[in-house]
Amino acid sequence: MRLVSWNVNGLRACLGKGFLDFCAFANADIICLQETKMRPEQASFDLPGYSRYWNCADKAGYSGTAIFTRREPLSVTYDFGKDFHRHEGRVITAEFPDFYLVCCYTPNSKDQLARLPYRMEWEDDIRDYLLDLDLQKPVVYCGDLNVAHQEIDIKNPKTNRMNPGFSDEERAKMTQLLESGFVDTFRYLYPEKTGAYSWWSYRFHARQNNAGWRIDYFLVSQRLKDRIRGADIWSEVMGSDHCPVVLELED
Repeated sequence: MRLVSWNVNGLRACLGKGFLDFCAFANADIICLQETKMRPEQASFDLPGYSRYWNCADKAGYSGTAIFTRREPLSVTYDFGKDFHRHEGRVITAEFPDFYLVCCYTPNSKDQLARLPYRMEWEDDIRDYLLDLDLQKPVVYCGDLNVAHQEIDIKNPKTNRMNPGFSDEERAKMTQLLESGFVDTFRYLYPEKTGAYSWWSYRFHARQNNAGWRIDYFLVSQRLKDRIRGADIWSEVMGSDHCPVVLELED
């Protein structure tokens, strides 16, 4: 089973940059998207064989997630937890026979870490949500999680420390999540691999120079790790400031 996750930074724009060609190339069983920035009626496109599930923010043109899947889920739910987590279209949970798939676009802490207090509450609540799901069946958690976990996951760790996405607090929450029973699939297979990034600023020729951050992930419950057959970052795929990340799971 191949799963792909991609922050498309506006799906309507990405459709004009080869998104459907990418889908044909990827040949994925499940495609998870973040930052769709649209409602489904705002774009018409042909993606035969896939059922589509959308979670849109209350605010037009902001945030948003989607799951396109060839495998029909048993159930699909939107958002989680408290009401104040339920207005930005950030989470979709699809239940399959042997796992839950959670597609997530984690809130950014913003400049000067202005939204860090909310981000910390989000992290605690999403972890509790994932652990509740994990009591029922294993979890695959993917998306733009808006944190570079370790120094190896960012090109310039020293100069970026305490910037949003690389604050000590955000990194500690990722550590806490992993220690609660989850596996970072890419690092599980490639613990020492450097230069592996999934997001680059549009400024300063960052992508050309591979001055990036690894902030897009597939995490899985510990008991799924023996089913991991591959994890990749498709940095050659253009169309967004992020690139797709991939997980291959044994059926």
